[in-house]
Amino acid sequence: MAEIIEIGSSPCNEECAQVGQSDYPERSKAECRAFINQIKRVIGEPPEGVTLYTKSNSHDFGTYREVAVKVTAVGEDARDIALVYAYRCEGESPENWDDEARAELADAGFPSSVEA
Repeated sequence: MAEIIEIGSSPCNEECAQVGQSDYPERSKAECRAFINQIKRVIGEPPEGVTLYTKSNSHDFGTYREVAVKVTAVGEDARDIALVYAYRCEGESPENWDDEARAELADAGFPSSVEA
């Protein structure tokens, strides 16, 4: 049985695309990609049986996207390792964009300002 843990659409201390904005579909996809890449830089590559991906969810105002971790590992040891990684993604995900994520967002056409 797969377990899915939702992380969020961007680091918690950053502004993110909002459902209803004209550029939401493209911007939210870019932000989720950048967030996944940054989580991998901070936490490391996922072990076997774990996938970081962009999850779409229905909402009264439209579909919103966020990063999620899917655990499909089989076997007690593999599943334990996978769940530890997944919960680290949830609890230790970056709070702000790093320089690489900012560059990735800028390259996608969505520059992110740096707060002083």
